[in-house]
Amino acid sequence: MKRRRVKITGIGPVTPAGVGRERFWQGILEPISRVRPFGKLGHQYGPLVAAHLDPFDAADYVDQTRVPNGSARHTLFAIAGAVLALQDAGIAHKDLQGLSCAIITGTTVMDFGGIVSSMDAVHKHGSRGAKPRTMYTINTATISGAINEVLEISARTMAMQSSCCSGLDAVGFAAELVAAGEVDLAICGGTEAPLHRFPLLELRAAGLTPPTTDMPERLDRPFDLWRTTGVVSEGAAMFVIEADSSPRPGYSYISGYAFANDDQGDLCSGIAVASRLALADAQMRPAQIEAINAWGPGHKLIDVGEARAMERIFAGGLAEIPTVSIKGSIGNPLGAAGAIQIAATALAQRESLIPPTVNWDYPDPACPLNLSKQPRAVAHGVTMINAHGLAGVNSSMILERC
Repeated sequence: MKRRRVKITGIGPVTPAGVGRERFWQGILEPISRVRPFGKLGHQYGPLVAAHLDPFDAADYVDQTRVPNGSARHTLFAIAGAVLALQDAGIAHKDLQGLSCAIITGTTVMDFGGIVSSMDAVHKHGSRGAKPRTMYTINTATISGAINEVLEISARTMAMQSSCCSGLDAVGFAAELVAAGEVDLAICGGTEAPLHRFPLLELRAAGLTPPTTDMPERLDRPFDLWRTTGVVSEGAAMFVIEADSSPRPGYSYISGYAFANDDQGDLCSGIAVASRLALADAQMRPAQIEAINAWGPGHKLIDVGEARAMERIFAGGLAEIPTVSIKGSIGNPLGAAGAIQIAATALAQRESLIPPTVNWDYPDPACPLNLSKQPRAVAHGVTMINAHGLAGVNSSMILERC
């Protein structure tokens, strides 16, 4: 059977830069960082920073009586994102009836808020303090299930948990279902809410988020010479994707997608492999790529590894390809990051603008990328998106303007 072309028809971002398509787009164009001190855990745990949504109330986006009791924060982000994506696509509840649908979500960590709360209750009250509801929130598969329940449909659901590639992989997997004709429509994306005592303290101890609150807005510096490490954050981006035959207009086609692992001892080498495979899936050559939405978390080694991988793909042409990392603006929301990059890319293609790489002030010779700390007016129709995660996982996607 002939594979169908797949397009994004609805975008639902829930991010520190803004919630909803327009607020997110305006926010991501601003050359400012949303990273700030994070004192919610209490001063006894030492200095912490994050880019976070404060305030956030899911009731602003969906009838709270339809949301499963005790839903985790990452689930609420995903529900809000799904509702916003459907609204953006112009799809009402009745329009979903009779359609074959899938809901695919990607998340890196479980509901540590619920886990910690239950552990604290047991520590204080003994076994009677255990919270049975936690069993229904900690599993990441409950996220897509909760969206299914809120929308009152009978979609096929799936959860991706491939480290920080989870959100991008969820969209790639969903696109395969639509392309193969298995479903008419997919609601897909990534969501993450890791700003709890655990794993935030472990991430800081591992050097994956900063141990200081000094000048927080300057701490996440993608590809900058004086970067140290990334900053953990939270958020989500959900999408409606459909076959090209859908009557609804599209933002971008999902033309190629692939994943790959690093070679032993060669950090981010798998990005080059995933990129080549994504190009092959899209039936494109490297010279056709007109922009890159880089992973670029601001980590000293990961940024260099990604830049090296891009040099392997584009060689001398790399310096001519406009590139951006949005992590300086919103931090790194782990499994949601790749999905938020997809949202930024689709909107950038529509508007012929490339967002700024916030805090890129001093070029690093080891990262010879075409970056800018200001928004750029650049007409571009084909963009490569990269993602990388712990355990050496990598994913790449090619978006093509509709």
